[in-house]
Amino acid sequence: MTATATSVLVSGATGFIGRTLCAAIKERGVPFTAFSRRPDRAKSLLPGVKEAYRWRPKLEPAPLAAIQGAGALVHLAGASVIGRWNKHKKQDIRESRVVGTRHLVEAIGEAKSKPGVLVCASAVGYYGSRGEEELTEESGPGSDFLAEVCQAWEAEARRAEEFHVRVVMLRIGMVLGREGGALKQMLIPFKLGLGGPVGNGQQWVPWVSIDDVIGIILHAIEVGKVKGPINVTAPNPVRNAEFTKTLGHALHRPAFLPAPAIGLKLLLGEFADVLLTSQRIIPKQIQETGYKFTHPTLEAALRATLA
Repeated sequence: MTATATSVLVSGATGFIGRTLCAAIKERGVPFTAFSRRPDRAKSLLPGVKEAYRWRPKLEPAPLAAIQGAGALVHLAGASVIGRWNKHKKQDIRESRVVGTRHLVEAIGEAKSKPGVLVCASAVGYYGSRGEEELTEESGPGSDFLAEVCQAWEAEARRAEEFHVRVVMLRIGMVLGREGGALKQMLIPFKLGLGGPVGNGQQWVPWVSIDDVIGIILHAIEVGKVKGPINVTAPNPVRNAEFTKTLGHALHRPAFLPAPAIGLKLLLGEFADVLLTSQRIIPKQIQETGYKFTHPTLEAALRATLA
């Protein structure tokens, strides 16, 4: 890492992406600290962490002592969207992101020594379901619940620019990795030969390998011209039917059992719409700043992940 990232502070550090990111930062010999609701647990899960600071994002501003020692801040904290949505679940999804980011930026504003860059998670949910439309960072937002959450989330992150902090917003797609994310939940049914297309299988899937998620975050920290929203998705999106076929092939299992849309909606309610969303997303901005994908194709990404 460059001198601009002499230390990194990570929120959501004990999550799937956070743990992998912290391991990569440690491997590079860069000091890192973490925010956690349970600091003792964070210290046990994150080898090499310099310090873990207690922070409850929805309830309080972030501790100034942590921010003032950080050269870069990576904000990944947020409640999982997976599961049946009800009023309480949706409120938790929104507040953990919007209010949590607001509290973080408020603390940045108060800190005497501010980080050079804030890299804040967002999601491809920003775009809503767009059918066959090719989407880049210049494309407009959708109008559903997750699109509204992402817009409000990014607006809070952008406020850090008022304090002369470079802000990068990661519109993250479906992350492929063994230790978490959507793929981990898909492996059991697919290994049992029970996998297959979701709905009609024609919706576009904006996937990305965990290796490239980490690579893009590190690239965003290090490269000063990276700013604003960036699509954290592989350059070759595939349709859901192709995704399930390729996953089945990688696992040497059949993948022909469809999950009908009506059944998903009965089982998962509004969350089923997320699984049926079509997003043909291209990572234009990150490629224009010189990032080279480790796993640009789905077959290569799954082979590396499942090896």
